[in-house]
Amino acid sequence: MTLQQLRQVIAVADYGSMNEAAKQLYLTQPSLSATIKAVEREIGIEIFTRSNRGIIATPEGEEFLGYARQVSEQYQLMEDKYLSGGPQKKKFSVSMQHYTFAVEAFIRLLRQYEENNVYEFSVFEGRTIDVIENVRKQISELGIIYENDFNENVIGKILREGDLEFVPLFSCKIYVFMAKSNPLAKKKLISMEDLMDYPCCTFDQGERNSFYFAEEVLSTYDYKKFIKVNDRATILNLMVGLNGYTLCSGIICQELNGPEYIAIPLDTEETMRIGYIKNKKMHLSELGKKYVEELKKYKVQEETDSI
Repeated sequence: MTLQQLRQVIAVADYGSMNEAAKQLYLTQPSLSATIKAVEREIGIEIFTRSNRGIIATPEGEEFLGYARQVSEQYQLMEDKYLSGGPQKKKFSVSMQHYTFAVEAFIRLLRQYEENNVYEFSVFEGRTIDVIENVRKQISELGIIYENDFNENVIGKILREGDLEFVPLFSCKIYVFMAKSNPLAKKKLISMEDLMDYPCCTFDQGERNSFYFAEEVLSTYDYKKFIKVNDRATILNLMVGLNGYTLCSGIICQELNGPEYIAIPLDTEETMRIGYIKNKKMHLSELGKKYVEELKKYKVQEETDSI
């Protein structure tokens, strides 16, 4: 099996179409199909299967693709360092639930390399299951999610099945995040009863829209008004336009969100544990360690209520 063959297999997975992958690789569809079949015969598994959504990887194929991506990326790093004649390109990728502080930590990390003009960083914000899948497939080195007593068994089972682990960073209380124009914004403590007449905004989790995958705690609460969205900017707009709110860690990044929003403690004993997920068998890269250090800074911020 050659590196070229591995990259062709990866391309089919990325494009989800044999025709599109062949087009991007400047190959014919029959020759690319023959390569896939040859690799499958060599390793003794079926990598892809066809569905009404196109070509998708089998469970065995997903595992193989994880290793294939790792081999391809490591070879690319070696090429960049020893064969390109230039400095080694810095590479790092992280996936996350919709956390502004995780984006801010990413920005802080990237600022350390602003003078380095050969880097390739990636940040993906998305649904909980997508964050987990990106780490399992090694698209991202780290995934930023939360666990609590309610979801830890379900999330933990999925992580174990994918050879992943959750590493807690810090625990935090629950806050109500809203616009300063909200009638409740002047309260020191907010109860669920106070929120009854205001719309709760939550991030939609798609086909896996289970309570256990919700990005917000108290997902099983019987809300009177409930709005699902898939974009963080939309939630901010709903807070201003409809006096909406969401439940969060209380860590506000005014540099990114602006000064128009506030987080007020919720009257509950519930807590959430912010942490990152990673492959059990892989050590953090230099950039991964630096990113984690940036995230840990929010522990002090939360404990001192500096929000």
